[in-house]
Amino acid sequence: MKILITGNMGYVGPGVTRRLRSAFPDATLIGFDMAYFANCLTNADILPESKLDQQVFGDIRKVPAQLLEGADAVVHLAAVSNDPMGSKYEQVTIDVNHQSSIELAKKAKAAGVNSFVFASSCSMYGAASDGAKTEESELNPLTAYARSKVFTERDLKPLADNNFTVTCLRFATACGMSDRLRLDLVLNDFVAGAVSSGQISILSDGTPWRPLINVKDMAIAIEWAITRPASNGGQFLAVNTGSNEWNYQVKELAEAVAGVIPGVKVSVNADAPPDKRSYRVNFDLYQKLAPDHQPQRKLMDTIKELKESLDEMGFSDGNFRNSRLMRLKVLNDLQEKTLIDNQLSWIQGK
Repeated sequence: MKILITGNMGYVGPGVTRRLRSAFPDATLIGFDMAYFANCLTNADILPESKLDQQVFGDIRKVPAQLLEGADAVVHLAAVSNDPMGSKYEQVTIDVNHQSSIELAKKAKAAGVNSFVFASSCSMYGAASDGAKTEESELNPLTAYARSKVFTERDLKPLADNNFTVTCLRFATACGMSDRLRLDLVLNDFVAGAVSSGQISILSDGTPWRPLINVKDMAIAIEWAITRPASNGGQFLAVNTGSNEWNYQVKELAEAVAGVIPGVKVSVNADAPPDKRSYRVNFDLYQKLAPDHQPQRKLMDTIKELKESLDEMGFSDGNFRNSRLMRLKVLNDLQEKTLIDNQLSWIQGK
């Protein structure tokens, strides 16, 4: 088996690489990444890419067709990966996340790839005031990032057929420790604040709902999706990926962190405008289709692992929201050093 993993050098990729190497020890694993965040290692015992057979550096907007030759599966993680980046680089987000994804899928299908796994997002449900959202619920994307996921799912669907199975994993909000940790995610942010300053600052009024999933459990879902037969979910499948137990209000997450880390003070921004990004999600379909690949991590264990890892790193930056553990900060730094341009392409000769 040959598996191409795009965007493997980000937050999710190291865990996916490790999981796939364990699940498919004889597979040929190839990574393809722009390497913006290659040096953002956090408490890693080894270079994550050492578990690959090959690491290729390149722009997802220009994937060489020959890289897909002989591949059985594509795991497509590469994306402009959050709302702040999507806000600053809106058109680039659409180009990278939507248009490039469809071009990649077309190339994969032409090359005879059997399984295409797309890292989608529950953020496409946007503002949701009623019950937990199912796969049949109305989509209400509020950001460029969320819209890009909606557009990509829409345009992947007609590509699926008997020889090309497409699985769109609508992941809950990621959290947990990684060899390339991000702190621009709600639970990770709260733990970082608690560890560095004993303070958790909720930027909203704390009432919005978020479903969460540990990054290691995302890797478990990807393993399932790679070998999913079309008889289990259809030639095209878009499925909410997470656990019903992991639907929380933001203030509940802060309180959970404070319960694990003694002496932490939680503050809420009562004057903040309402955060429209609020949604609960129903994960019954994923539980039905993938009973042997369900999320295994618990919230308290995830918080404890994050705390212990940050402690081992000697983490104490109370100003971490302006640090290189925030993905937008990394891109801004690369631009300031004229290493990448405003289209997020590497500047040749630098």
